[in-house]
Amino acid sequence: MKRHLYYCTVIPSVVALSLAACGDKGNPIATTQVAAKVGSEEISVHQINQVLSRASKSSDSPEAIQVLTREILEKLIDQQLAIDQATESKLNRSPQVIAELEAARRDVLARAYLQQMASGLPKPTPEEIKSYFTDHPQLFAERRIFNLQEIIIPIAPGLVEQLRSFTTNDKTVEEVSAWLKGKNIAFTTGNASRAAEQIPLEILAKIHPLNTGQSAVLEATKAITFLHIAASQKAPITEAAASAGIEKYLMSQRTDEALAKKLKELRANTQITYMGEFAKAHNASTTPPINTSTTIEKGVAGLK
Repeated sequence: MKRHLYYCTVIPSVVALSLAACGDKGNPIATTQVAAKVGSEEISVHQINQVLSRASKSSDSPEAIQVLTREILEKLIDQQLAIDQATESKLNRSPQVIAELEAARRDVLARAYLQQMASGLPKPTPEEIKSYFTDHPQLFAERRIFNLQEIIIPIAPGLVEQLRSFTTNDKTVEEVSAWLKGKNIAFTTGNASRAAEQIPLEILAKIHPLNTGQSAVLEATKAITFLHIAASQKAPITEAAASAGIEKYLMSQRTDEALAKKLKELRANTQITYMGEFAKAHNASTTPPINTSTTIEKGVAGLK
């Protein structure tokens, strides 16, 4: 995220600024000083450092840090002025504001727990990073950038088999579209250029072996996608260039798995009572599984 996003708003959210990371990047400002007074309220240097730790870069010069620090202080002053007016108008007693502040508090505590858990997890080893690189050539050594065309059709009996027969004959999107029109079958089309890492792995596994001009049929709960490779080009990434990204991904995956395991354990050991209509809904069904077909149903044009 670019630096200016942290402080360009004239009156930034009280919560947003108060939630800024408090990590120390070696800022040359003492945390016990008062930077300014706005009426009877004080703005501490610690508040500035909280925002500065997120807005500054390790490559910033002392001069740049000094300019940024002054800009942050001015924004904090604007913020305090707005807070004073909000308090005077008794907005702090508004049910909506109280609810938003409580939601922010809950979010901060939950994220703090996640961060604490993540900090205690071991980092991926060089061997794990290398193994991931080797096991996913479609993302690295054999990485490609695809120009994809798609046709999305609602599920209908016998349609999957017919579309698959078109893939064996290397039918084009235009030919398949014409056939669907002739059968009065509704469909939508789209196209997109996507690098391998922008495509969900379950879809990438199906299209990576294909050459330009070939197609695949993807099934989902409510829709079928006829996916055609209009063009592709090789764009490999070396292990050295990929290592940092792989480490970050594996760490994120490890954190998600640890959190899911911990939450499952906490649910098992904590009495949870659903009330009212939620009790009826809970008793009538089990927790739904994760829907892995969502990205397919959205189509390749919606892939990120």
